[in-house]
Amino acid sequence: MSDRRAWIGDLVRDSGGRRAIVTDVRAGGTVWVLRPPTGGGPHWETDDPNSLEILARSEARDTP
Repeated sequence: MSDRRAWIGDLVRDSGGRRAIVTDVRAGGTVWVLRPPTGGGPHWETDDPNSLEILARSEARDTP
């Protein structure tokens, strides 16, 4: 995991401009699973984590 890459629990904006929460990182760290920040909504994936703009880090990452 890189501090510069989005990780599980982070609020991000994808390359299409959609806000999302990272819910999972699969396939050995090659697929990021995203969902809308509110509601259940459809999930979608990206294999380009560098395309995700981090809007807010997960609170769990800020805790030692």
